[in-house]
Amino acid sequence: MTPTPLMPRQPVPTLEVKTVKGNTFNLSTSGAENFTLIVFYRGLHCPICSKYLIELERLAAEYNNRGVKIIAISSDGEERAKNMAEKVGASLVEFGYGLTLSAARQWGLYISAGKGPTSIGIEEPALFSEPGVFLVRPDGTLYYGSTQTMPFARPPFQDLLAGVDFAITKNYPARGEFSGEV
Repeated sequence: MTPTPLMPRQPVPTLEVKTVKGNTFNLSTSGAENFTLIVFYRGLHCPICSKYLIELERLAAEYNNRGVKIIAISSDGEERAKNMAEKVGASLVEFGYGLTLSAARQWGLYISAGKGPTSIGIEEPALFSEPGVFLVRPDGTLYYGSTQTMPFARPPFQDLLAGVDFAITKNYPARGEFSGEV
C-alpha cells in the first residue's frame, strides 16, 4: 500500500505519543505559537538520523524563539528512544516513541523492513518508518511536509528555519493545496 500524501491547509492526522521525559505529547494541545515541527526519524539504528537530530538540537533554541515547538518521533520503544535522545544530547528537542506503523502510514510515511544490523551494529526493527518532516499550524493544518523513502538527503534544518522566518514575516500561505483536476 502506497502512503497517501497529506494536503497543505488541510487537517493532519491526530498524533499522540509518549515522550522520554515521561509525558504524553499530543499535537492538538502542543501549544505552539506558530508551528509544531514534527520530525519522524527511522530509529536508534540509523546513524544518519542521529547526525540529523544533533543538527536539530543545535538549532532548537532558534526554532523556539520563533514560536515553534519541536518533537522527534520514531516507532522505537522507550529504551531505544532514550538512547537516541542521549546520543543527540537532547535538551530542547522532545523525543517521542512508540509511533504505530498505522499512524506512520496516516502521516504518509514509507515503511521499510529490517535488514539486520546497521553500520553502527544496531539491529533494525522488523518494520519501521522512513523519515518525514512536517510543520503544522496551531489550528492543526499542514503547512509544510516532506517524506522520504531513504535515510539520506533530508531537508536541512537551517534552510527550514529560513523558511519559517519567511512564512512568519510575510504571512506566506501553505502551498501545494490545489487538489482539483489537472
